[in-house]
Order: sequence, then C-alpha cells, then structure tokens
Amino acid sequence: MLGTLINAGAIIIGSIIGLLIHSRMPKNITRIVFQGIGLFTLFLGIHMAAKTGNFLVLIFSIVLGAITGELLRLDLLINRFSEWLKKRVKSKNENFSNGFVTSFLLYCMGSMAILGAFEEGLGGDPNLLLAKSVLDGFSSIALAASLGIGVIFSAIPLIIYQGSLTLFAGSLQNFFTDPIINELTAVGGLLLIGLGINILEIKNLKIINMIPSLIFAVILSYFFL
Repeated sequence: MLGTLINAGAIIIGSIIGLLIHSRMPKNITRIVFQGIGLFTLFLGIHMAAKTGNFLVLIFSIVLGAITGELLRLDLLINRFSEWLKKRVKSKNENFSNGFVTSFLLYCMGSMAILGAFEEGLGGDPNLLLAKSVLDGFSSIALAASLGIGVIFSAIPLIIYQGSLTLFAGSLQNFFTDPIINELTAVGGLLLIGLGINILEIKNLKIINMIPSLIFAVILSYFFL
C-alpha cells in the first residue's frame, strides 16, 4: 500500500499548492488553465481509447454501462456525496463536484493505476506508482488551481481503488490479462474524452452514469477476447 499512499500524498500536496496559487490567480488565467486541462483531457482520452483491440467490446461496454448507470442514477448519488463533502469542509466552491469527479477519473482510469498496484501487491518495488505519483502531483496543482478544493478529495477513492487492487493483486493478476487491461484503458479513455467535452463546455455529457462501462469492459473482454 506504500505506493498508493505516496500517490495519494502527492495529490494532496499538489492540490494544496494549487489552492494557494488559485487564491492569487486572476479569473482570466483560471479560465485559460481550465481550457488547457480540457484539451489535455481530450488528448489523453484519445490516446487511451486507441489501445482497444476490439471495437465491439468498446461500444457495447459504453452502451451497456451508460444504460446501467442511468438506471441506477449514479450521477445523483455521486453529486449527493460530493455535496455532503462540500458541506463538511464548508466549501463555497461552485466547481467542487466537478473537481472531485474530474480528478478521480484522471487519476484512476489509466493502466498505470492497475499495473502499478499489481507490481507492488506482488512484492515488487512500487516504481510505477512512484512515477504515477509525480505525474498526478503536478496534475493536481493545475487541477486544484482551476477547479478548487474538490480535487484534494479525489485521494479518497484513489486509495480505495488502487489499494484494493494492491491487496488482491495475487488473485487478480491472472484475471487481468493484457487484453482486459487494454480494453479497460480504452473505455476509460472514452470517458475522459467525454469529460474533456464537459470541461470545455461543448456539451454536458453524463459521464458519471457511464462509469459502469468499466465493469462491462472487464466482463466482455474476459468472455470474448
């Protein structure tokens, strides 16, 4: 768990630095940084989505996941949780929920989170997670500077997600084959593309309701690849 804890610590430290910068940034600078993050998110999403080896798995994962998330109304549940957090920390930041969800998706969707957790869980040095910590730390500076304090709380689901993968790495290693990781990464990439569209205010997509697509990516990849 050391690698995950360092990763979470880097996000927290980076977010604090970003918050200090945020208080001194003019609104026009905050706006352009926000747009830059949106463009980067689009690029990262396209890069990750290109890892798919089967377009049918990709499309069915997204469609089935979106239907499932809509039926479960995940957006309402996540928004309620983020609003609860917002009240607990007495934040007045309008972008609290946006910052929380955006940073969580950016930090947890990539293959580095899975492979790094497996590396440490199987007894190796957490080299991948340490490298990821550096990337996430710098990203959190920019995210917190533009989106506010919600970014810092993305460390909570990251610890749960990566920590679980680390603890169960022995039993999950043989299950998470390269094709499954690639399709999982590709679906995560599509979600990031949608997130980038939201950040740039091109269209408001219900990305939270599409999160179950990740589960369908694993299931479909396991049975058909």
